[in-house]
Amino acid sequence: MSNADDEFHNFMTSRWPSLVRTAYLLTGSHYDAEDLAQNALARAYVKWNHVRRSDDKAAYVRQIMVHAHADRFRRRTVREWFTPRLPETPVADQTAHVDRRDALMDALGRLPARQRSAVVLCYFEDMTHAQVAAALGTRTSTVRSQITRALAKLREDGLLAPLTEQPTATPAGLRRPVQQKGTIR
Repeated sequence: MSNADDEFHNFMTSRWPSLVRTAYLLTGSHYDAEDLAQNALARAYVKWNHVRRSDDKAAYVRQIMVHAHADRFRRRTVREWFTPRLPETPVADQTAHVDRRDALMDALGRLPARQRSAVVLCYFEDMTHAQVAAALGTRTSTVRSQITRALAKLREDGLLAPLTEQPTATPAGLRRPVQQKGTIR
Protein backbone atom coordinates (compact mmCIF):
# COMPACT_ATOMS: atom_id res chain seq x y z
CA MET A 1 0.00 0.00 0.00
CA SER A 2 1.17 3.50 -0.75
CA ASN A 3 1.44 6.32 1.74
CA ALA A 4 -1.74 7.93 0.33
CA ASP A 5 -3.64 4.66 0.75
CA ASP A 6 -2.44 4.34 4.35
CA GLU A 7 -3.43 7.92 5.05
CA PHE A 8 -6.89 7.37 3.55
CA HIS A 9 -7.33 4.13 5.52
CA ASN A 10 -6.43 5.87 8.79
CA PHE A 11 -8.77 8.76 7.99
CA MET A 12 -11.61 6.42 7.05
CA THR A 13 -11.36 4.26 10.17
CA SER A 14 -11.14 7.27 12.50
CA ARG A 15 -14.05 9.21 10.91
CA TRP A 16 -16.44 6.31 10.14
CA PRO A 17 -18.59 6.58 13.33
CA SER A 18 -19.02 10.33 12.92
CA LEU A 19 -19.87 10.02 9.23
CA VAL A 20 -22.45 7.30 9.89
CA ARG A 21 -24.01 9.38 12.70
CA THR A 22 -24.34 12.40 10.43
CA ALA A 23 -25.64 10.27 7.57
CA TYR A 24 -28.19 8.66 9.90
CA LEU A 25 -29.50 12.05 10.90
CA LEU A 26 -29.72 13.02 7.23
CA THR A 27 -31.40 9.83 6.00
CA GLY A 28 -33.32 8.52 9.01
CA SER A 29 -32.28 4.95 8.23
CA HIS A 30 -29.27 3.05 9.53
CA TYR A 31 -28.87 1.12 6.28
CA ASP A 32 -29.15 4.22 4.09
CA ALA A 33 -26.72 5.99 6.43
CA GLU A 34 -24.08 3.32 5.98
CA ASP A 35 -24.60 3.40 2.20
CA LEU A 36 -24.34 7.20 2.17
CA ALA A 37 -21.18 7.24 4.31
CA GLN A 38 -19.61 4.53 2.18
CA ASN A 39 -20.54 6.39 -1.01
CA ALA A 40 -18.99 9.60 0.35
CA LEU A 41 -15.79 7.78 1.29
CA ALA A 42 -15.63 6.12 -2.14
CA ARG A 43 -15.95 9.54 -3.81
CA ALA A 44 -13.32 10.94 -1.43
CA TYR A 45 -10.94 8.09 -2.25
CA VAL A 46 -11.13 8.89 -5.96
CA LYS A 47 -10.17 12.50 -5.17
CA TRP A 48 -7.91 11.69 -2.21
CA ASN A 49 -4.90 13.63 -3.51
CA HIS A 50 -7.10 16.74 -3.63
CA VAL A 51 -8.86 15.96 -0.33
CA ARG A 52 -5.63 15.41 1.59
CA ARG A 53 -4.41 18.90 0.64
CA SER A 54 -7.55 20.58 2.04
CA ASP A 55 -7.48 22.41 5.36
CA ASP A 56 -10.15 20.16 6.91
CA LYS A 57 -10.43 16.68 5.41
CA ALA A 58 -13.46 15.79 7.57
CA ALA A 59 -15.36 18.88 6.40
CA TYR A 60 -14.48 18.06 2.80
CA VAL A 61 -15.85 14.53 3.12
CA ARG A 62 -18.98 15.78 4.98
CA GLN A 63 -19.58 18.13 2.06
CA ILE A 64 -19.27 15.20 -0.34
CA MET A 65 -21.76 13.29 1.82
CA VAL A 66 -24.30 16.13 1.90
CA HIS A 67 -24.09 16.46 -1.88
CA ALA A 68 -24.41 12.69 -2.34
CA HIS A 69 -27.48 12.74 -0.09
CA ALA A 70 -29.01 15.54 -2.15
CA ASP A 71 -28.34 13.52 -5.32
CA ARG A 72 -30.00 10.44 -3.80
CA PHE A 73 -32.95 12.53 -2.68
CA ARG A 74 -33.46 13.98 -6.18
CA ARG A 75 -33.28 10.59 -7.88
CA ARG A 76 -35.56 8.77 -5.46
CA THR A 77 -38.83 7.87 -7.17
CA VAL A 78 -40.56 6.15 -4.25
CA ARG A 79 -41.08 8.26 -1.15
CA GLU A 80 -39.81 6.55 1.98
CA TRP A 81 -41.63 7.04 5.24
CA PHE A 82 -39.73 7.21 8.49
CA THR A 83 -41.00 4.98 11.24
CA PRO A 84 -40.57 5.26 14.98
CA ARG A 85 -38.90 1.83 15.04
CA LEU A 86 -35.22 1.91 15.83
CA PRO A 87 -32.71 -0.02 13.77
CA GLU A 88 -31.67 -3.39 15.16
CA THR A 89 -28.04 -2.28 15.22
CA PRO A 90 -27.45 0.67 17.52
CA VAL A 91 -26.14 3.83 15.89
CA ALA A 92 -23.49 5.94 17.61
CA ASP A 93 -25.74 8.99 17.80
CA GLN A 94 -25.45 9.48 21.59
CA THR A 95 -29.22 9.78 21.94
CA ALA A 96 -29.85 8.00 25.19
CA HIS A 97 -33.63 7.71 25.24
CA VAL A 98 -35.71 5.85 22.68
CA ASP A 99 -38.65 8.26 22.93
CA ARG A 100 -36.36 11.25 22.39
CA ARG A 101 -34.75 9.52 19.42
CA ASP A 102 -38.17 8.87 17.94
CA ALA A 103 -39.16 12.50 18.45
CA LEU A 104 -35.87 13.66 16.94
CA MET A 105 -36.16 11.49 13.84
CA ASP A 106 -39.83 12.44 13.40
CA ALA A 107 -38.97 16.14 13.65
CA LEU A 108 -36.04 15.88 11.24
CA GLY A 109 -38.12 13.79 8.84
CA ARG A 110 -40.66 16.60 8.50
CA LEU A 111 -38.08 19.12 7.32
CA PRO A 112 -37.18 19.71 3.67
CA ALA A 113 -33.78 18.31 2.65
CA ARG A 114 -31.86 21.63 2.68
CA GLN A 115 -33.27 22.67 6.06
CA ARG A 116 -32.59 19.23 7.49
CA SER A 117 -28.99 19.31 6.24
CA ALA A 118 -28.41 22.76 7.73
CA VAL A 119 -29.88 21.78 11.11
CA VAL A 120 -27.97 18.48 11.29
CA LEU A 121 -24.64 20.09 10.41
CA CYS A 122 -25.14 23.05 12.74
CA TYR A 123 -26.62 21.39 15.81
CA PHE A 124 -25.37 17.81 15.61
CA GLU A 125 -21.96 18.34 14.04
CA ASP A 126 -21.39 21.60 15.98
CA MET A 127 -20.40 23.43 12.82
CA THR A 128 -20.54 27.22 12.54
CA HIS A 129 -22.85 28.83 10.00
CA ALA A 130 -19.81 29.57 7.81
CA GLN A 131 -18.73 25.91 7.92
CA VAL A 132 -22.27 24.76 7.10
CA ALA A 133 -22.41 27.22 4.20
CA ALA A 134 -19.13 25.83 2.86
CA ALA A 135 -20.38 22.25 3.23
CA LEU A 136 -23.67 23.02 1.47
CA GLY A 137 -22.07 25.24 -1.16
CA THR A 138 -24.20 28.25 -0.29
CA ARG A 139 -23.97 31.59 1.50
CA THR A 140 -23.97 32.04 5.27
CA SER A 141 -27.17 34.10 5.08
CA THR A 142 -28.89 31.22 3.28
CA VAL A 143 -27.83 28.84 6.04
CA ARG A 144 -29.16 31.20 8.71
CA SER A 145 -32.51 31.50 6.91
CA GLN A 146 -32.74 27.72 6.39
CA ILE A 147 -32.08 27.11 10.10
CA THR A 148 -34.52 29.86 11.13
CA ARG A 149 -37.24 28.41 8.90
CA ALA A 150 -36.54 24.88 10.13
CA LEU A 151 -36.76 25.89 13.80
CA ALA A 152 -39.91 27.92 13.11
CA LYS A 153 -41.50 24.88 11.41
CA LEU A 154 -40.52 22.65 14.32
CA ARG A 155 -41.95 25.14 16.82
CA GLU A 156 -45.13 25.61 14.77
CA ASP A 157 -45.67 21.86 14.57
CA GLY A 158 -44.95 21.54 18.30
CA LEU A 159 -42.05 19.19 17.62
CA LEU A 160 -39.28 21.20 19.22
CA ALA A 161 -40.63 21.08 22.78
CA PRO A 162 -40.29 17.27 23.20
CA LEU A 163 -36.68 17.54 22.02
CA THR A 164 -35.63 20.33 24.36
CA GLU A 165 -37.47 19.24 27.51
CA GLN A 166 -34.99 17.27 29.55
CA PRO A 167 -35.21 15.90 33.04
CA THR A 168 -31.41 15.46 33.24
CA ALA A 169 -28.37 16.70 31.32
CA THR A 170 -28.44 18.03 27.75
CA PRO A 171 -27.41 15.39 25.21
CA ALA A 172 -24.58 16.42 22.89
CA GLY A 173 -26.88 16.49 19.86
CA LEU A 174 -29.03 19.35 21.18
CA ARG A 175 -26.23 21.76 22.06
CA ARG A 176 -25.84 24.87 19.98
CA PRO A 177 -22.29 25.32 18.64
CA VAL A 178 -20.17 27.51 20.91
CA GLN A 179 -19.30 29.88 18.08
CA GLN A 180 -22.97 30.81 17.51
CA LYS A 181 -25.18 33.17 19.47
CA GLY A 182 -28.76 32.40 20.42
CA THR A 183 -30.64 29.46 21.85
CA ILE A 184 -33.20 26.88 20.85
CA ARG A 185 -36.53 27.70 22.36
